Formats: sequence, C-alpha cells, structure tokens
Amino acid sequence: MQNIALVSALAEQSLHPMSSENLSQDFVSLFVIALAALLAPLLSSATRKRVPDVVWLLILGVIIGPSVLGIAQVSDSVHLLREIGMGILFLIAGTEINISQVRAKPGRVAAITWLICFFAAFALAVATLRNGDYSSAIALAIAFTSTALGTLLPILMEAGLMGKPVGEAVLIHGAIGELLPVIAMSLLLGTRSPGWAAVILGFFVVATLISVAIPTRFILRRPEIGRVILRGAQTSSKTLMRVVMAILTGLMALSAVLNLDIVLGAFAAGVIVHALSPVNFSAIEGELRTIGFSFLIPVFFVTSGMNISLSAVIERPWLLVAFVAVILVVRGLPIVLIERFVGTAEKTTWRDATKIGLYGATGLPIIVAVTGVAVNAGVMAEDIGSILVASGAASVLFFPLLASLEDKVFLPAP
Repeated sequence: MQNIALVSALAEQSLHPMSSENLSQDFVSLFVIALAALLAPLLSSATRKRVPDVVWLLILGVIIGPSVLGIAQVSDSVHLLREIGMGILFLIAGTEINISQVRAKPGRVAAITWLICFFAAFALAVATLRNGDYSSAIALAIAFTSTALGTLLPILMEAGLMGKPVGEAVLIHGAIGELLPVIAMSLLLGTRSPGWAAVILGFFVVATLISVAIPTRFILRRPEIGRVILRGAQTSSKTLMRVVMAILTGLMALSAVLNLDIVLGAFAAGVIVHALSPVNFSAIEGELRTIGFSFLIPVFFVTSGMNISLSAVIERPWLLVAFVAVILVVRGLPIVLIERFVGTAEKTTWRDATKIGLYGATGLPIIVAVTGVAVNAGVMAEDIGSILVASGAASVLFFPLLASLEDKVFLPAP
C-alpha cells in the first residue's frame, strides 16, 4: 500500500477542492454503499445467519461495483473512508489481544502453530509458482494462514462457545493469527529488505511507546486532567473516544510516514487502548463497535467487494476451490493436529480439535489487507487478488457452518 503517496494525494486534494460534479458522484457512491451496508444484515437474517453479514457485504459490493451494475465507484474520498474503516476494524482486533495470554503457554503454542502453517504455505506456494518469485509466495502464505478473529467473535457467541475450552482455543489462535500476519506484512512485503524493514519496525515500536508514554506520564502527574477526561467520557464531549481516535490516527499516520502498512498502526493502537483503558473496557469497546460497524467497517468490506473482478472468479472457479482447500490444509490441519496432541491449554478430542481447526482457518480481513498490499506492490496480479479475497469470503461462509454441523454429521462421539 502506497501510504506516503496516499497522504500526499490527500494533501494535494485539500489544496484543490473537488468539483461539485465529483462531490455529487462521491455522495451517490456513499449512499449506494450505505444501502448495501443496510441490506447485508437483513439478508443475513433471512438466511438465519448461515451466510454471515460480512459475506453479504462483499457480495453486494461486487453487485454495485464495476463488475456488475457499476453504480458506485471508489474515488479518493471513498478510498479514505475505506482506509479509516479498515483502521477501526484492526483497532478493534487489537483490543481483543490478551497480552498475558499471548505471553503464556497458549500464546507460545499458537505462535509455533502459526509458524508451521506459514512455512508450509510458503513451501507450497514456492513449489507451485516455480519461478522463484518469493515475494508472491510470501504474500500468498500470509493470506492463507490468517484468522478472522473479529469476524469469528459473534459466531462464537451465537454458538455458545465463549468461555468454553473450544472458544478459548479459537480466541488464542485467532489473536496470533492476526498479530503475526500483521507483523509479517510489515517485515516481508514491501520494497525494503527484511533486515532494513526490521529496523524500521523497531523504530516504529520505540516511537509508539514514547508517543504513548509521555502523555500518559504527564496525565499521571496531573490527575486533574485524567479526571476531566473521565468525566467528559459520559457527556457529549466523549473525551475517551477522542483520545482513542487520536491514538488510532496518530499511529496510522506514523505507519504511513515510515512506509509501513497502516494496518500495523491500527492494530498497535488497539493493543495500547486496551492496555491503558482506565475504566471498564466493555463500555469503550461498545462505542468503538458502534462507530465502526454502523458505517465505516461496512464501507471497507463493500468497497473490497467492489474491487473483486467477478470475471476473474468466473473464468477460473477451480482456482477459487483450490485456494479454499489450501487454506483448510495449511491453516486448519496443523491447528487440528496441535490441539489433538499438544493443545494450547491441554490436549483435546478429535471432535473439538476439528472444530477449532475449522474456526481457526476462517480468514478474511487480513486476506483483504494483504492482497491490497501485494497488488499495489506489484507482487500479485489483480485477478489473483480477486480470487484470493473470494476464497476468504468462502472460508467465512463454509468453515464455521461445517464446525456447527460437525457434531451432527461428521464425527462420532468420542
């Protein structure tokens, strides 16, 4: 993702306001996107939520986009909203990271599992491409091995798995399956060498810690400021949410300036917001979800659907099936084996291990992000990116459904 170019373009645009014709086109596009966002949960409800909301957002994006009706377009203004929506999505994902659990045995086991998945996917991609294009192989490996933690949360809640061993295992695999791919994107995808990228990433971490530590220390020394922020949180000032938005946009800007993907800044903002939350975090989380899922996050997913080339998917449906199968094998199967014979907390049955593997192989937001980065960097063709995003949508559609049916259909009781 060409972050610096995006920032420069937006600055240039602010100096030269768009014409009324362009503005009207943008608002028409946003209105159509908003209608798609409204229709998606209604269609999901009509299918008894067997087809998740996020899948409908992508499908409707394809329909209103250039592949079918062409009644909405992703202009610079809409693209900026899309980037903010992606930022809030990964901010929320970052808030779901339990640092103490990540550093404990469950996190270590999940991290080792992800590394096994990544290297298996990378080896398969290298063997399949046969052209020595390691950048493309890395992009494919990251996409194949991610987990859609934010997408899975409502599914796990509806299945009654939250707080149970299966749910806890899925959460830790999901946390690692978002955290490590985000880091891998920053280190391995881009124009820099991995070593230089590691230096820049280290600078980003240090700069982030300093930028958070100094204001935090200042507020601790002047508690009256903290009290004002807390009091304002319950008023129309919404001071806590303004602090959160300042952290989010600040770290996204830092990522852009350092030519890192803004996903990294958004994810780091989420981790920091959760760690520094001075009150019951559920209240902040509720407001974040209201801001994000009401409009901005649907804009991200609908526009992602608009960027899918339907003709590319139709021309090579076998590749879509192959991608879904690869995701299941390189991400789902290692999780099943690790959970059965090692376990993030303890060894489990084949039935529960299979459930965890199916949920853990469910990926979409990281797939959308990594394909965007790879296509912009020229290491992945647009048609392959479209099919890859479609395969991510298929994983969200089918894998949780298989996990919910697994008790009744696939495996005998242990």
